[in-house]
Amino acid sequence: MSLSQQAQQVIWGSEGKKNPMLHARRVHHGVGSIGAFVQSIMDPVIIVFSLFVVMLIYQVPLNNEYKILLFIVFLVSLVVFKEADLCQAWKSGGFRAQGGRLLVCWSLLTGILLFFGYATKTSHEFSRSVLLTWFVVAPLLVLTGHLTARFLLRRFYASEKNIHRAVIVGASSIGRKLAHRITRGKRFDPGLSFAGFFDDRNAQRLGDDVPDAMLLGSLENLPAYVQAHKIDQIYIALPMMTEKRILKLLDDLKDTTASIYFVPDIFVFDLIQAGLGEVNGIPVVAICETPFCGVNHLLKRLSDIVLSSIILLFLAPLLLLIGMGVKLTSPGPALFKQRRYGLDGKEIIVYKFRSMAVCEDGNDVRQARRCDSRVTPFGAFLRRTSLDELPQFINVLQGRMSVVGPRPHAIAHNETYRKLIKGYMVRHKVRPGITGLAQVRGLRGETETLDKMQARIDCDLDYLRHWSMALDMKIIFKTIFVVLRDQRAY
Repeated sequence: MSLSQQAQQVIWGSEGKKNPMLHARRVHHGVGSIGAFVQSIMDPVIIVFSLFVVMLIYQVPLNNEYKILLFIVFLVSLVVFKEADLCQAWKSGGFRAQGGRLLVCWSLLTGILLFFGYATKTSHEFSRSVLLTWFVVAPLLVLTGHLTARFLLRRFYASEKNIHRAVIVGASSIGRKLAHRITRGKRFDPGLSFAGFFDDRNAQRLGDDVPDAMLLGSLENLPAYVQAHKIDQIYIALPMMTEKRILKLLDDLKDTTASIYFVPDIFVFDLIQAGLGEVNGIPVVAICETPFCGVNHLLKRLSDIVLSSIILLFLAPLLLLIGMGVKLTSPGPALFKQRRYGLDGKEIIVYKFRSMAVCEDGNDVRQARRCDSRVTPFGAFLRRTSLDELPQFINVLQGRMSVVGPRPHAIAHNETYRKLIKGYMVRHKVRPGITGLAQVRGLRGETETLDKMQARIDCDLDYLRHWSMALDMKIIFKTIFVVLRDQRAY
C-alpha cells in the first residue's frame, strides 16, 4: 500500500466513511480544546463583565439600550480580539507584544462603537461616566486576566503529570525548526516538553546541528523508547520521498498510544497563508492563499467601508480646496486617473490629485524623481504630504482598493518587475492599499534600484502572511507619523 493510499485509509476508514475525528485544526496539548475555547472567549467575557460592573457601580439600570450595547460589545470584541490572538502574542513576544496588540484592538473596538453611536445617533442614551470609566478599566482587566491565566497555567504545569512529552523523528531542517519553536515557546507555553530526535544518521553525519544529548537513537529504537518513557506526541519530520520508511514507522507505532503528527517538508518553502482545508471532503493543503476568506473578507471590507466613509465625510472640504488648488496652479484636470492592477491582477482605475504637468499612463511610465521637472510646485507639496492620495478613499468605497494593502504600481512597472522579481504577482491576491507595510517600514517613494523594489515586495508578501485587523490598525497609526516626518516622497 502506498503512502497516499495509507493516508486515504486513515481519512476515510476501511468502509469508505470519512473519519469524523479528522479535520483541519490546531494541535493542542495540556488543557486541550477546553483551554482553546476558554482562550477564545476570555477577552470578550472580561470586556462585557467589566462594562456590567461599571454599570452597577454607577447604579445604571440594565434597560434595553444597555442590553443591546452589551450584546454588540461581545460580538465586536469576539471578532477583533480573535484576530489579534493575544494568547499567541505571549509566545511570540511576551508582555510588550501583548500590550501593543491589546492597545490596537481596544482602539479599534472603541472606534467602532463610537462610529455606530454617531451613525445611529444613540450615543446620548448612554452615561458618559460609565463609558469613560469602562474605556479605562476594561483593557486593564483584560491584561490582568491574561497575567492570571498565565500564572494558573504555570501552576497547572508545575506537576509532571500535566506535561506532554514529545519527540521528533528526523533531524531535518524542518525538524530542527520545530524543536526550536517548542523549546523557545516553553517560556510562555510550558505544557509541551521536547525530549529529543530520532534519526538513522549518527552524530558525526549530523554535525553540530544536533547536540549529542538530543539524539536519542535510530528509527528502530523509537517504539521501545515511546513505551518506556511515556511519550505523548510524535512529530514525523522525514522527507516526503521516504515513503517506505514512514509506512514502516507508522506500522511499528501501532502498539503505542502516542499522538502522531506528520510535518511535511513542503513547509520549508515560502508559503502564503498556508493551512489545511478540504474540497468536498478531500483534504488539501493551502500553499498560497489570500488571507481574506469568509469572515475575514467581511471584516476587512466592513472596516474599509467604515474608515473610508468617515474620512471622506470629514475631509470633504479639504478635498474641494485641494481640487481647486490643482486647477488654479496648473492647466489640466484636478484628478489624475491611472490604470493599475487590482485584486487578482485585474485592471482598475485609481484616482489621485494631479501633481504633474503631464498625465502619463502608457507603456512607459517614469517614476517621479527628486527635482523632477514634471512635478508642479503645488503638486510637490501634495506628494510630500501624501495629500494627492486622498481621492483613493473613493476607490476604497468602490471596492477597487483597501485602506491597507500592497501599494498599486503603474501597469508598465508591473509588467517590468513581474519578470525580474520572483513572487511579484502574489501581492495581487489582495486589494491594493492606500498605505501598506512597506510604506511604514521606510520603503516609501522612488524605487530606483531592483533591490529597493525587492525589499518592497518582501514587505507586501510579509503582510499577506501575517495579516490581522490589529496589523492593519498598527499600519494606519504608523502611516500618520511616517507622512509627517518622512521626506522620501517627491
